[in-house]
Amino acid sequence: MLQHKFRKIYSIQLILLLLIVVFLGGCATSKKAKLRERRLDIIIQTARSYTGTPYKWGGVSRSGMDCSGLLYVSFKAGDVNIPRVSKNQAKVGTKVRFGKLQKGDVVFFAMGKRRREITHAGLVTEVRGKNDVRFIHASSSVGVVEANIYTDYYTKKFRKARRYF
Repeated sequence: MLQHKFRKIYSIQLILLLLIVVFLGGCATSKKAKLRERRLDIIIQTARSYTGTPYKWGGVSRSGMDCSGLLYVSFKAGDVNIPRVSKNQAKVGTKVRFGKLQKGDVVFFAMGKRRREITHAGLVTEVRGKNDVRFIHASSSVGVVEANIYTDYYTKKFRKARRYF
């Protein structure tokens, strides 16, 4: 009889311990997700603050910005260090499939005559729907602007996407 009571107490303690572990583990995951979300908000807000800035090759200021400079400055504001040049930015982080893009992902394009060479980059700012994914970039013709990646122009030139954190 006494042994049965000990088993029952042990079982209750084990269940309580498991509940505590699950609860605390959930909190840690939640904190990590919230930190990521805050960091992404800072990065995207920084990028959007440059909207309308004219394009300037090699630029990283309000007087002129290029596409990789926009990403470099924006991620730096979120405490994420990335390479300065788009072809090097395309080599770091985790690969992301086109259909799985999320806010904060970086998209890369081949805009020149060489179809495989990364020459342009942008930052996914929001996913509005299946065929409406917005990204911000420094366009050589209009400067820093947001656009939908689901246009013939961008889908044909898309080469890869990366997630940095």
